[in-house]
Amino acid sequence: MEMMNDVSAASPSSRFYNEMYNGAQVRAHYGKVHQTLSRMSLEERVTRQAQMNGRLLEEGITFTLSGEDQPNSQERTIPFDLIPRIIPAEEWEMIERGTRQRVRALNAFLADIYHEQCILKDGLVPRRMVMGNRYFRTEMMRLAVPGGTYVTASGIDLIRDEKGDYYVLEDNLRSPSGFSYVFKSRSIMTHDFPELYFSYPVKGIERALHDFRSSLRNLARTDKAEPVIALLTPGSFNSAYFEHTFLAQQMGMELVEGRDLVCRDNKIYIRKLSGLKQVDVLYRRIDDDYLDPLAFRPDSMLGVAGLMNAYRFGNITIANAPGTGVADDKAIYTFVPEMIRYYLNERPILNNVPTYLMSRPDEREHVLARLEEMVVKETSLSGGYGMLVGPSSTELERKRFAVKIRENPDNYIAQPTIKLSTSPINLEGRMTHRHIDLRVFALADGRDVHVLPGGLTRVAMKEGSLVVNSSQGGGVKDTWVLAE
Repeated sequence: MEMMNDVSAASPSSRFYNEMYNGAQVRAHYGKVHQTLSRMSLEERVTRQAQMNGRLLEEGITFTLSGEDQPNSQERTIPFDLIPRIIPAEEWEMIERGTRQRVRALNAFLADIYHEQCILKDGLVPRRMVMGNRYFRTEMMRLAVPGGTYVTASGIDLIRDEKGDYYVLEDNLRSPSGFSYVFKSRSIMTHDFPELYFSYPVKGIERALHDFRSSLRNLARTDKAEPVIALLTPGSFNSAYFEHTFLAQQMGMELVEGRDLVCRDNKIYIRKLSGLKQVDVLYRRIDDDYLDPLAFRPDSMLGVAGLMNAYRFGNITIANAPGTGVADDKAIYTFVPEMIRYYLNERPILNNVPTYLMSRPDEREHVLARLEEMVVKETSLSGGYGMLVGPSSTELERKRFAVKIRENPDNYIAQPTIKLSTSPINLEGRMTHRHIDLRVFALADGRDVHVLPGGLTRVAMKEGSLVVNSSQGGGVKDTWVLAE
């Protein structure tokens, strides 16, 4: 029988923190995983992975790839790896507290900038970076938001450096994707690899969907025992449409497109064969720009005319609230540690990656002189778009980015290239190592912040690549938080 050791002989590079290995030694919490995989033959590992891939196909667990190198949108099953990522209890306790703290501060920031603007008056965050931000919505000024909760669902991206220390890479506050892959990954592991899953005391995630629905329900501005909650999707051509259908189905929400909705007397209704049905809470998965053609883009075909008026009259809750995008701007991210100190009077539990603002001349020149060492990001984009990864870029790409930065410095930030941690993946039955990150999901309802145990581990499937985004071809792993 070919042993796992045969394939793992090429031990992980010591330049990166490896989740399973500490040098040549297997970390204690990965012991059973390593033993189980080592007992399997190469053929068994290939077969088990194929079985899981087949399940992804059967259940239609897909994501649509698009981008410059994808001239035609391509729907595909998301790559899933059978080797789980495991997080010990004490490590998770820190992540959970840090995520909860961060979401509380971000909500406080949004409440402040749309009302008193104390943080701007005190000069902690430059006023122009907020008021000139493309995601700042003057329509939200002085508007009461249920529970003071602007961000109901968020995805906080964490990475580990070569020492194994966690850093927050990004805050995703508009429409964070990936909830569905967390649940499907767990379903696949428990169904197709039960002897491995049940050998560990893994924290369950079953309550997370209940918490999600409760968070939305608690924000309803109605006395109804069962408020009507709807998920607004752009439609079946959206890359995350599978997730939209999954969430609506699992949480008992109406799945609607803009054309299914109508505004009457400043209330929003679903058109049904049986008549109109009023919506109390709208969980939207479309951008602000497209929510309401009367308030934002007049050419929008995705939203519903009159939605913002219904919102102003208190007849519907929109989650996440319009205007939240200003807080997940990559330049505003720089100030989150200060927000934590300012609003919560607490020390930040999770650190930011050191970040340079290209709007600051000294930082800009520092970065331009070291572009080959930096990761440069366009502040308003996500999903791995608008990036320059210095170490893997060509001289021509760096020159082009330098021109862009000089032309519009406000539009860019830069970070030193972090040596992202790696994790083993099963590739054709053999173990190899790829870079990963962790998207932690939090749900806020105005009373508390619930953090889903584990979240989604994303994997850069290309060897050496630091880009883990699903929209760029990244894969996923089931993420286990140990109960003890």
